[in-house]
Order: sequence, then C-alpha cells, then structure tokens
Amino acid sequence: MPYQNISATLSDEDKEAIKAAIKTIEEKLSFLVNLSVEERRKLFKMGDKSLGFVQNSLNIAQSNPDILPNSFDFNEFVQDYKLALALQEIFLELRQLEEKVDDTLLAVGSEAMGSSLQVYEYVKTAAKRTPGLKAAAEELGERFKAMKAKTPKSDAGSAPTS
Repeated sequence: MPYQNISATLSDEDKEAIKAAIKTIEEKLSFLVNLSVEERRKLFKMGDKSLGFVQNSLNIAQSNPDILPNSFDFNEFVQDYKLALALQEIFLELRQLEEKVDDTLLAVGSEAMGSSLQVYEYVKTAAKRTPGLKAAAEELGERFKAMKAKTPKSDAGSAPTS
C-alpha cells in the first residue's frame, strides 16, 4: 500500500499491551545473549550459503555416527541447528515488523514536523500583530534555522505541508 497521510492513534492501553507482548517474547527467548563487537567478529557466521553446509554436515553425521568421536555432542549439534532455524524464522518476522515501525515513525514524524513548520509560519505572521508571540516566534525560529541549514538549497525556505 503506498504511503498516505497517517491518521491513527495508539491508546495507552494498547501501548502497554504491545510492551507486555514484547516482554513475553523476551521471556520466551530467555536464552538470548548480547555479544560484544569483538565476540561477533570472532564467531563463525551461518548465512544462507552456509545453511546447506550445516544441513549436509548434520545429515552425514546422522548417517555415519561411528565417524564421530565420543567427545562430539551430536545431540547438541542437532539442538543448535534446530534453534538456529527457528530463530531465523522469528528474526525475519521481527525485522519486517521493525521496518514497518521505523517507516511509520519516519512518516508520522515528518507529518508532525510539517505541521510544526506551518504553525511556525502562522506564529511569525501573528507575532506582527499579537502581543506576546514575538518570543515564541523567535524560539521556534531557532530550530527552523538549524533545519534550514541542513536542507538542500532547492528546498530551503519551503515548509512541507501535511
């Protein structure tokens, strides 16, 4: 669905229910770890190309258990492989959800900024004839100057509308 103006609300109850659902996910995945950059660098990576290698290794080990030393924990290998597959599936769904939340946050943030810029223009105009608005216009103007400095020349000075 192409992006259109987002007009939605999120109740405090729904927000709390979502946070509770995330907490439930964290509880169900209580074994998750946080790796340092150094730890991540040192670990083998099982990407899509390596998945076949791992599956083939598992099949060969399963078909030829006599080639494995007693110190090799085959059951742990199977468990790790199955967990990796399950986490991959969950990760894909979480990543898709994260992308939607991120895109929506960007869109509604842009809409709010566009409306804020419109209010700023109204305040600047009203400050010329309404006592007490000059300070508010100057305060809003400080942020607009910072935004204007970051805006490409072709868009400078034009406030987006929502």
